[in-house]
Amino acid sequence: MEDTTTCADFCQPKVNKHFLYKIRYKLINRLINFASQFDYMEKADKRSSILEAASKLFAELGYEGASTRQIAKEAGANMAMINYYFGSKEGVFVEMMNNRIQGFKEELNSISKDRLSGMEKLLKVVDGYATRILCNHTFHKMMHRELSLSQRPEMFITIKNAMAENLLVIQHIIEDGIEDGSFKKVDVKMLIATVMGTISYVAISPSKITSGTTLDINNKEDRKIITDRLITHLKDLITIYLTPQQ
Repeated sequence: MEDTTTCADFCQPKVNKHFLYKIRYKLINRLINFASQFDYMEKADKRSSILEAASKLFAELGYEGASTRQIAKEAGANMAMINYYFGSKEGVFVEMMNNRIQGFKEELNSISKDRLSGMEKLLKVVDGYATRILCNHTFHKMMHRELSLSQRPEMFITIKNAMAENLLVIQHIIEDGIEDGSFKKVDVKMLIATVMGTISYVAISPSKITSGTTLDINNKEDRKIITDRLITHLKDLITIYLTPQQ
């Protein structure tokens, strides 16, 4: 009987079916993981877009004035996405505020851990906080107005508690300075209220300190001048007030 085996038959490698199944399984898993990561990134981007749109509209229209429909349109999303990610307009507002508060908290904790004197830490806090608030003065004005209302007590208790944690970090910086003798003994909470209150006052009513000038807080260059003026004033105030008398 004639042998029909060809050279090609000898050259063909023997394929292990089990090995092929393993390769196929790994490829499928990688595709699933890639799809999951892509989906997660897409969701994170859409979530960020909604928060950014809400921040803009809340600043312009206030909490009551901005509707979820307007937020969805501004973000290029739909109403279902807002409900899915945040549950409601209140959920959007709370998360947006918590993100801002958390961002400042991380900055405060970083300053608190720096190898700086108590005075250097406190002045750095003032610089960072004043810059943050005046860069977003329209949003701060809206937030201040909304927090002064009692229409949504549970929502604002959550936000105020988060803000209180940040104030506690500042309080500890001052108390540590008093304890080690670099600051004189003062009413710590009144000092914090003075500093934070002054920054809020300038953000909410800038005309009170710009009257008689052409400065406009809505103008970027003018806002920097106002911010620098505010920071210089507060740094001088804190330095003179806290430095122990010889």
